[in-house]
Amino acid sequence: MCGINGFISKTFPIDKIESVIKKMNGIIAHRGPDNEGLWKNEGICLGHRRLSIIDLSIESNQPFFSQDLRYVIIYNGELYNFRELKLDLQRSGHKKNENPYFFKTTSDTEVILAAYIRWGNKCLELFNGMFAFAIYDIQEKKLFMARDRMGVKPFYYYFGEEGFIFSSEIRAIIHSGIKSFSLNKDLIGEYSLYQTVFAPNTIIKGIKILMPGYYAEYCNDKATLSSYYSPSKKNNVTQEMSYKEICDKTNELLTLSVQRRMIADVPFGAFLSGGIDSSAVVGLMSKISEKKIKTFTIGFDESEFSESKYAKIIATKFNTDHSDINLSSIDFLNEIPAALSSIDHPSGDGINTYIVSKVTKKTGVTVALSGIGGDELFAGYDIFKRMIELQKKSWINSIPLFFRKSTGYLIQKSKNSVARNKIEELLNQQTINFKSSYPLNRSIFTQKELDKLINNSDPFKQINSIVSEVPQIEKHLLSAVSVAEITTYLQNILLRDTDQMSMAQALEIREPFLDYKLIDFVLGINDEKKYPHTPKKLLVDSLGNLLPSEIINRKKMGFTFPWQIWLKKDLKSFCEKNITEFSNYDFCNKDGILNLWKGFLNNDDTITWSRIWHLVVLNNWIKENKIDY
Repeated sequence: MCGINGFISKTFPIDKIESVIKKMNGIIAHRGPDNEGLWKNEGICLGHRRLSIIDLSIESNQPFFSQDLRYVIIYNGELYNFRELKLDLQRSGHKKNENPYFFKTTSDTEVILAAYIRWGNKCLELFNGMFAFAIYDIQEKKLFMARDRMGVKPFYYYFGEEGFIFSSEIRAIIHSGIKSFSLNKDLIGEYSLYQTVFAPNTIIKGIKILMPGYYAEYCNDKATLSSYYSPSKKNNVTQEMSYKEICDKTNELLTLSVQRRMIADVPFGAFLSGGIDSSAVVGLMSKISEKKIKTFTIGFDESEFSESKYAKIIATKFNTDHSDINLSSIDFLNEIPAALSSIDHPSGDGINTYIVSKVTKKTGVTVALSGIGGDELFAGYDIFKRMIELQKKSWINSIPLFFRKSTGYLIQKSKNSVARNKIEELLNQQTINFKSSYPLNRSIFTQKELDKLINNSDPFKQINSIVSEVPQIEKHLLSAVSVAEITTYLQNILLRDTDQMSMAQALEIREPFLDYKLIDFVLGINDEKKYPHTPKKLLVDSLGNLLPSEIINRKKMGFTFPWQIWLKKDLKSFCEKNITEFSNYDFCNKDGILNLWKGFLNNDDTITWSRIWHLVVLNNWIKENKIDY
């Protein structure tokens, strides 16, 4: 787990290129406190910050060279099946030039490099892990870059007249000094609506992020992008398997995924919320390990938000070495400046991960397993039920649009809830189906509400494009929702925030539910076997008697803080300052933004904290990073 930087340029002299990478290495130093490396050649410089996880020796420091010195790699992540691939590489291949590779380290870095040398870009199809890496062929002067299937590890880049520059963090490129970067004002509406900007775009004009499951090649001032994996293209239908067989296979794949993610040469543990997902991970870890598993839970003074009692049940059942950290609003307030300063790309989430990562790292743990991805894969969110119910009401499309619009208007006037405006907008759709309704279901505001806040906005463009590529197979609506959740919310908020906030503490987080073999299998299971009439039924049934009933049948809370309370009390002045500043931007409707804040303070039940906080975060991020707009 590390941070990578690279810069290729014909415009800048080599000493300038080197100084740029040195500066970028300093900006992302928190990602890799164990070692710093740099390599330069004609027109190129690569930089690396190392967080040692596997093979702690100096021989595995990066940039890392092939034995013939032709190739050099910088790499961020973990390859979970590197030991199996290493055995293959130590044997002769089928082709004449595929000679055995003699390894000089026990690191996964060398395995990735050796695999690329033997198989080229086809090596990516063999990798099971989370990664972002770059390999430079010194002889051909070609740069090969790749990102893991799920997008766990980030890879930001800019390609312009200055050259090609990339990094694990967007701020390293912004502050690299190669040019002045500005806010992408065209995407403020999208950010306001979804608390993020969807890949491949970012909040900064000109800076992109390599899509999950993609690789890129740069040679002779030309860059090409190619896809090698997408969950939307996997249709491994498992209808012929019995339900028991499906449960057994799910258990097998999840157990193997957990086992792979427990490989480390440093202390590791797990985040434990007491929900089904994190409890399942901890339970399986305890079955696999001969040692006590270290577990970590965040609790609050506000008891209605605290999950400590549920986490304690699991910690006791599996005899873990448990740490229950209780936070007051004062504790949280004290962490706000540091947490906000750690945000690399702004979003409406992430502070949660920063806090739990900080307290976990203090115990000496360097790797932590997380339950992220369980809800997206096993229909844990309410949106899965809403999409099923919407499908059952397809008869609505037979009602003339005029009458639907009239009904929507009446509902909007009479229904007093957050959903009332969405219902009206939904009924105004030409055709109501999954692809037209999902973007609205996942949005914070409706288009009409957003128009009162942000000027000249087309916020649905990118998410409509993403959802339009989601395949819809008969009796597999839940899988379609899963793919949509993975490619929007999970990849662009949860995983992005998890990486930037955990790496701010030099802590590696691994997600067993995001093993691509598990994902491909579960996406092939039909709705009947996954229907969420009980919490994550397929997952629970697959686990057998692993989890106690108190955990399975508890009310879903999610890992969140009591924001609704804090934003009106302890954080009120901080929020008010940022909301006021944000309202003054030329892309904002000042009165609309200020009225939103006033409505929140006056307890308008349609204005939740989530409609406020991401705007506060964005303004603070713009100011802190001195972004032009």
